[in-house]
Amino acid sequence: MTSFNDFQFDDDVNKALSFAGFVKPTSIQQLAIPPAMEGRDILASAPTGTGKTLAFLLPAIQYLIDFPRRDPGFARVLIMTPTRELAFQIFEQIKVLTQFTGLNVGVITGGINYGSHKETLEKNNDLLVATPGRLIEYLNEESFQADEVEVLILDEADRMLDMGFVGEMDRIIVEAKRRRQTMLISATLEGVAISRFATRALKEPLLLEAAPPRREMGKITQWIHLADDGEHKLALLLHLLKQPEMTKVIVFIKTRERLATLTGQLEAAGIKTCWLQGEMPQDKRMTAVSRFSAGQVRILLATDIAARGLDIDDISHVINFDMPRTADIYIHRIGRTGRAGKKGIAISLVEAHDIGIVGKVERYTEQALKRRVIEELRPKHKEAKAPGKTKKPKTVAKKKALKKAAKARG
Repeated sequence: MTSFNDFQFDDDVNKALSFAGFVKPTSIQQLAIPPAMEGRDILASAPTGTGKTLAFLLPAIQYLIDFPRRDPGFARVLIMTPTRELAFQIFEQIKVLTQFTGLNVGVITGGINYGSHKETLEKNNDLLVATPGRLIEYLNEESFQADEVEVLILDEADRMLDMGFVGEMDRIIVEAKRRRQTMLISATLEGVAISRFATRALKEPLLLEAAPPRREMGKITQWIHLADDGEHKLALLLHLLKQPEMTKVIVFIKTRERLATLTGQLEAAGIKTCWLQGEMPQDKRMTAVSRFSAGQVRILLATDIAARGLDIDDISHVINFDMPRTADIYIHRIGRTGRAGKKGIAISLVEAHDIGIVGKVERYTEQALKRRVIEELRPKHKEAKAPGKTKKPKTVAKKKALKKAAKARG
C-alpha cells in the first residue's frame, strides 16, 4: 500500500493523519493494520522507531467510530505501557489522531496525584492509556472497571514482564474478560516469559515479525572504545561529549547511584546535563524530557528503567557508559537514535568485565562491533578475552578411579 487512504479509514481519521503529516505507511503498519481491522488477535514484533504504535492505534480508533458507544461507562480501548513517558507519548499521539472524531481519551500513570485522575475515571472514556501499577490500584478500589474493555493493546509487553508486572498483566487479561480483540506488541518475541504470557492473553493470534527496510530502521553506526578502568572510561566520555557533532546525546548508566556520581563528575567538568531515573516524580521527569527535547540541554543521562519508551526526535548519539545486562536491552537502547529512517550513532565504552556482553550483542545482531581508538586516550591493555566455559576439575577420587581402571586394562 502506498497511502493511508488505501486502508479506508473514516474521513476524520484521514484528515488527522494528513494534518499530522503521515502519508505512507511503514512495513509494520502495512502488515498489522488489515488484520487488526478485521478484529484478529495479533502478536507482533517490530524494531523501535518503525511506527508500530500507530499500527495498532489506528484500527482501534476506527473500531470505535464504526461501533459507537451506546451507554456511558469506562474505557472501551485500553492501552497498557511499561513507563510513564511512553504512556504520555501515546496519549499525545492518540489526541492528534482523534482530534476530529469527538472520542474521549485519558491517561493514568504513577507519579501523579490521585486527585488528578478523578475526572478521567468519572467521565465517559473511549481510549485509556495506563501503566500497570496505578491501574491495578484503581481496579482494587473499584474506581475503574475493565469489563467494558473491548480492545486491549499491550505495548512493549516484554518490558512490562522484565519490570516484574506479570501479575498485574495477568490481572488485566482476567478483568477484561469481555474483550473482542487483544494486540500484544514486543520488541522481541524471544524468551519463555513472553511466549507463556502470549498463550494466556491471545486467542489464535496472527504472528507478525517486521524486518523493515534500511530506510525505515535508519542507519545506526555502532562502535566501541576499550577502557582500561573507570577513570579511563570517564576520560573517554568527556572527550566524546565535547565533540561538536554530539548535538543531542543519551548516555546510559546501569544504576541510580552511578548516575548520580556521573552527573556530579560531568558538572565538575563544566558539562551541563539533565537526567532520568526510576522512582522520579512525574513533574521532574517531564521537565527533564522537555528540556532535552527542546534542545535546552543536549545531554540526557538515563537508567534503562527510566529510558524505556522515550521517543525523542533527532537523537544524534547514544552512548553506553555502562553496558546493559542483555543483548535485547542493547538493541532497545541504541534504537533511541536512527529513528524513522534518520542516521544515528551508538558508542559503547567497554571495560574488561564487559567483553562477555559484547560477544552476546554481536551474536544477537549478527554483526561485529568495530573497535575504535582515540589516539590521546589509547588503552594501555589489550582487549580481554571473552569468558568461556571452564572444565570442572576432576575430584581426587575420580582421578584414583581412572588410574585404577588404567592399571586393570594392563
